[in-house]
Amino acid sequence: MNTRRQFGAIMAGAALLPLARPAIAQPARLPDGPMRLVVPFPPGGPNDLVARVLAQKLGPILERNLVVENRSGAGGVVGTDNVAKSAPDGRSLALTSAGAIAISPALGAPMPFDAAKDLAPITLVALMPELLAVTPSLPVRTLAELIGYAKRNPGKLNFASSGNGSMPHLAGESLRAAAGIDIVHVPYRGAAPAVTDLMAGQVQMMFADMPAMMSQVQSGALRPVALASKERSPLLPETPTLAEAGQPSVEAENWYGLVAPARTPEPIRNLLHEAAARALKDPELVKAYGEQGARPVGNSPAEFRDFIVAETQRWGAIGRRANVTMD
Repeated sequence: MNTRRQFGAIMAGAALLPLARPAIAQPARLPDGPMRLVVPFPPGGPNDLVARVLAQKLGPILERNLVVENRSGAGGVVGTDNVAKSAPDGRSLALTSAGAIAISPALGAPMPFDAAKDLAPITLVALMPELLAVTPSLPVRTLAELIGYAKRNPGKLNFASSGNGSMPHLAGESLRAAAGIDIVHVPYRGAAPAVTDLMAGQVQMMFADMPAMMSQVQSGALRPVALASKERSPLLPETPTLAEAGQPSVEAENWYGLVAPARTPEPIRNLLHEAAARALKDPELVKAYGEQGARPVGNSPAEFRDFIVAETQRWGAIGRRANVTMD
């Protein structure tokens, strides 16, 4: 009887206690208001095209109005810096590129931000192969013929780029070293004027992101020689990779990655990554990127961070070996 009375008293007392409930993690939520995706280059370029397609898919997933904002300057550094210094609430993102967060710091350019400390990698968005093309007046059709011509005419071939220290510049320097040829670098302020002079024969060869030269290649105004990527492009199925053409050490793919301010809370970063990864699997996005020669990626933030480190080391070594300096 005593035992039963004691048990009853315990249960009666317990009934008066507040119910203990397990803690439930609240889902991450972006602050109200519009978001912006900063493109650190002028409208109409490859980076801008990739960003606008991504924004069309990412905005609805996040249930936010995602505005694309172009802030160009210093090879992508200006726009990327703007986001690095923005409020870390998940509403400011940048679709930056190799030049701004890997090549420029590797080559000692004055940087207003530290990519490793001031930016939070979200995901690698897309890879864009560099295409090597020549002016049609040059009597070559293959990489072997181009290298042979350069060796017979040392110092006579000019290769254009979109600027000192740009990926097209470093790709040309990489080919120069690997093939043992004497070619002269001619830097331009952007790809468009360089392509114009390439068509006119003022310069003879150039590496560039595929979209920068595809219409001219398709019209016959430029002649494709090789792709500096791991695999051929469906847009140019007959054009070999540099590895297939005998130069496996020359590989150059520009890339575009999504970053946020470094102090953005981890739950928000995870939310942004999950949304971006989902957007990059959208069939319409995959098709649109493919039409530009780009391949969507969508890796993890940790994988993207490791990728940035590896790219910084690789392009830094190529640039230092060729004594490349930034503008």
